[in-house]
Amino acid sequence: MNRKRLQSLAYMFADFAATFMVWLAFAYFRRETLEGHGYLDRQQFVNAGVIGLYWLATYALAGLYADPFRRSRFREIAQVFRYTVTGVLIIFFLIFLDDPIPPRNPSMQRILLTIYLSLQFGVIALFRFIITTRTQIRIRRRKFGFPTLVVGSGEQAWKIYNELEHARRSLGYLFKGYISLAGSAETPFRGKLKHLGDIGRLEEVIRKRRVEEVIIALEKEETDEVSRIIERCEHAGVNIKVVPGIYDYLVGSVKVSHILGAPLIEIFPQIMKPWERLGKRLFDITASFAALIVLTPLFALLAALIRMDSRGPVFFRQERIGRFGRPFMIYKFRSMFTDAEKMGPALSSDDDPRVTRIGRILRKTRMDELPQFWNVLIGDMSLVGPRPERQFYIDQIVQVAPHYRHLHKVRPGITSWGQVKYGYASTVPQMVERLQFDILYIENMSLSLDIKIMLYTLIVIIEGRGK
Repeated sequence: MNRKRLQSLAYMFADFAATFMVWLAFAYFRRETLEGHGYLDRQQFVNAGVIGLYWLATYALAGLYADPFRRSRFREIAQVFRYTVTGVLIIFFLIFLDDPIPPRNPSMQRILLTIYLSLQFGVIALFRFIITTRTQIRIRRRKFGFPTLVVGSGEQAWKIYNELEHARRSLGYLFKGYISLAGSAETPFRGKLKHLGDIGRLEEVIRKRRVEEVIIALEKEETDEVSRIIERCEHAGVNIKVVPGIYDYLVGSVKVSHILGAPLIEIFPQIMKPWERLGKRLFDITASFAALIVLTPLFALLAALIRMDSRGPVFFRQERIGRFGRPFMIYKFRSMFTDAEKMGPALSSDDDPRVTRIGRILRKTRMDELPQFWNVLIGDMSLVGPRPERQFYIDQIVQVAPHYRHLHKVRPGITSWGQVKYGYASTVPQMVERLQFDILYIENMSLSLDIKIMLYTLIVIIEGRGK
């Protein structure tokens, strides 16, 4: 078991132990106050265990067990307070409003609620403060750190490296080497930090050296490479920091941290919080399962019409590129003749002769996309997300817009903000133009935005504004 998982388990054990003890103490106080005795029976210990598991789930959904070695004590306490208040209110409405032992004084309910909140927050915050402080002391004393790679070989990179490496208190950076944009260029690193190759070997070096942190420090004339480097780092799953002034294209949230006079911008690849991701996925599963059940008669009718209209299978499947750049098979109702791409891949146009008669109706109403509810159910897609493309067209798009790969951070969708605002794209330049709407969606992802996009999609379907 790696040290990161062990550290997360330490937080989880501390949280469970704290919530278990807090509930027993609260139950004792509550019985002493309301019934005149503080006896705790076996059921109270069972309740304490259930409450402990409830708090573990709450804090896990809040992301309090993610990245356990890189936690700020101040932010830790603020997060614990915010989610503890939410969790206590849920317990209040689920348990205390239907209390079998009602308090004699109505104000006692509020007093008990305040006492439980204070105990829960105080003990959890104390335990976590101790663990986080101990971890930070070990990092500062260079007891352990994070394998770090510098991308850049000029004065900017040397300045950042030198400042961090010789800081009086370590911030956990264990420099393994540097990557240059031009392998043969003269560099101040020579003889002081190992050269691990040029930018073409970045992902290989990250994997082989088990790099956890990448610091991008390029010169002004090299800033065009920043987006491409960030995309590669995100696919490798490392923490990314860049020198301010060179990061022109922001996707997701960022945090500026002044590290011993060396300001860096930290890039967070997590677009949504854990509970938001869970909510979105649960919504996808529930809605797609319901749609597949309710629309079964319509599926049967469309299948019959497709078979009567032209020869060939009812369903059409094709390989598309999904989340993290992984290929998957997308399903549609067939809307073209079976030999539509015998001359090679070709995008559809408004008057495409390859489209069948029933296919035109399906495309206008977007009913050809209905089988993709199955893709959503099995996890290849989401109800809302950027539309997935074929690798053939992605290779062309990234030559013009390298930041297209940002779309692979999320699951592709049946509908998207790009489709609602722009519509179908018939050419690669139109795909690039539509990209701005999909990027905007990723920057503002939320369940409420998904619902809004689905409502707009419904309007498009009713008006028949599909292709």
